[in-house]
Amino acid sequence: MPNRLAHETSPYLLQHADNPVDWWPWSGDAFEEARKRGVPVLLSVGYSSCHWCHVMAHESFEDDETAAYVNEHFVPVKVDREERPDVDAVYMEAVQAATGQGGWPMTVFLTADGEPFYFGTYFPPEPRHGMASFRQILEGVAAAWAERRDEVGEVAGKIVRDLAGRSLAYGGEGVPGEEELAQALLGLTREYDERSGGFGGAPKFPPSMAVEFLLRHYARTGSDGALQMAAETCAAMARGGIYDQLGGGFARYSVDREWVVPHFEKMLYDNALLCRVYAHLWRATGSELARRVALETADFMVRELRTAEGGFASALDADSDDGTGRHVEGAFYVWTPQQLREVLGEEDGERAVELFGVTEEGTFEEGASVLQLPDGEVDPSVKERLLAARALRARPGRDDKVVAAWNGLAIAALAEVGAYFERPDLVERATEAADLLVRLHMDNGARLARTSKDGRPGAHAGVLEDYADVAEGFLALAGVTGEGVWLEFAGFLLDIVIDQFVAEGGALYDTAHDAEPLIRRPQDPTDNATPSGWTAAAGALLSYAAHTGSEAHRTAAEGALGVVKALGPRAPRFIGWGLAVAEALLDGPREVAVVGPQGDAATRELHRTALLAQAPGAVVAVGEPDGEEFPLLKERHLVDGSAAAYVCRNFACRMPTTDAAELAGQLGGR
Repeated sequence: MPNRLAHETSPYLLQHADNPVDWWPWSGDAFEEARKRGVPVLLSVGYSSCHWCHVMAHESFEDDETAAYVNEHFVPVKVDREERPDVDAVYMEAVQAATGQGGWPMTVFLTADGEPFYFGTYFPPEPRHGMASFRQILEGVAAAWAERRDEVGEVAGKIVRDLAGRSLAYGGEGVPGEEELAQALLGLTREYDERSGGFGGAPKFPPSMAVEFLLRHYARTGSDGALQMAAETCAAMARGGIYDQLGGGFARYSVDREWVVPHFEKMLYDNALLCRVYAHLWRATGSELARRVALETADFMVRELRTAEGGFASALDADSDDGTGRHVEGAFYVWTPQQLREVLGEEDGERAVELFGVTEEGTFEEGASVLQLPDGEVDPSVKERLLAARALRARPGRDDKVVAAWNGLAIAALAEVGAYFERPDLVERATEAADLLVRLHMDNGARLARTSKDGRPGAHAGVLEDYADVAEGFLALAGVTGEGVWLEFAGFLLDIVIDQFVAEGGALYDTAHDAEPLIRRPQDPTDNATPSGWTAAAGALLSYAAHTGSEAHRTAAEGALGVVKALGPRAPRFIGWGLAVAEALLDGPREVAVVGPQGDAATRELHRTALLAQAPGAVVAVGEPDGEEFPLLKERHLVDGSAAAYVCRNFACRMPTTDAAELAGQLGGR
């Protein structure tokens, strides 16, 4: 009989709906049940494409004996970290503080007041490698609770007090300037892997936000070193195993420093961020490789992740059936030399073995290799035949949950890639996703739901990154389409950011003032897998202020950037988007208004020139002369009857121009 998770929208929670464990979703009722029964809460946090989450579920949560013990001694609560990033952040902070490490599945034991007292991640069904079994952990915690409850309460209270006492020094007064950004560049240079691109060692994650900073820094200062690190990193990833050489799209990370073997799950947020990065690299250099990867990644998102409602699903799993009934990581993507020859024939197969770096020993497991493309390009017929053969394999599962923030990132990427490469279909897909967010995720007061699935909004409130990233997507869409309604919607969301998320002194919280209270209010400015809500909000606020002249939004953006002044020189890899926003602030950002008749060739050329300009964070408005669609169009007129572009920054404007080359010069000047 299904448990309480059967009524949830999260695919991850639904995967556990038939467990013999009597799971509760995160709710006040679950904690009330724990209080009434006098037992602790077992909190288990994971996500649907997490390999070890599936392993622990199969070994322990599907086991009748283990489940009976859990149900008798605990109130078990299951959380999808992608649905409740606030719950995940608060308890992960406690896990990391207590153990020095973290990860998923996250396993935490709580009092009925939500206070944590024992932590871990994955626990095996039997003791191994010096690790206690899950059953031993359960019995130890149950015994401590029964025999030493006062001591457990003291430990929990101390942990909560310690967390509450962690103050965030975020830089205080002032915005980052030339000195801080130069120090950040120096810090990245020190950590740069000159041989393989990227930063640091294994495991190696795609540094999309740091690359955005490097591209903007190059555009503003002409630093060849910044461009070189960006271009080499993007080329190494695009030719490595982390990139799907057949179907496009990037895996979550590489287990080695050379980008050869990925952890195969494909996340919407990585692909949205990298799609935009490669488009911006093409804009800066004209690289054909960057163009190809940007378009293939956009097409991957539309083909593989787009939902029936027009939004974008969260992820594809790493695991799939290998043809023998076993669920194996990477099974969908890896090849042996023999498999290539079977599909392509001896001659083409041998060439493919060499081209893709496939070896007899295998670069992955059991003699199989991840396809790489160290040199050259793939013959289209070879790619077509291999894709057709791969399509016969069992596909990885898909998490169909639509996350507002990640859809905002996808909207920005698809809108820009569609505009740059004259692919109106991609702009249409971006617009449809934006329509879905407005229709399904946004209520009448512009408050966002974090998730939806199958056209049904989830119950959980949006967090700061949802408001910020959706606003970022809407602002990009406004600039590409010339539809001012997207600027208006971005404004509604950013007004809520100022009203509900800003603390004294310009700091930002990850949850709203009126959100469900947790043991600590989460607040993290660092950019990790995605831009933090904090730095994403700074960027969207700055762009909105440039569009509208709003002093309140500019002030909020500058207040938020204090953290970049503090962290940029010390930890540039972990504040990449914040550094990119700081580059926009130092450049203005520039405001471009293009006025001319709709459909006019000269208007289109000026608009395209403005979008292709590298000026960091430049905002673009296009429409009829003295139009109502955007504030930047007001009192902007045709010049001698022709379409014209107006460029302003820092309260000073250049002479309007009707010439696209002159406009490019105005936007390219430093």
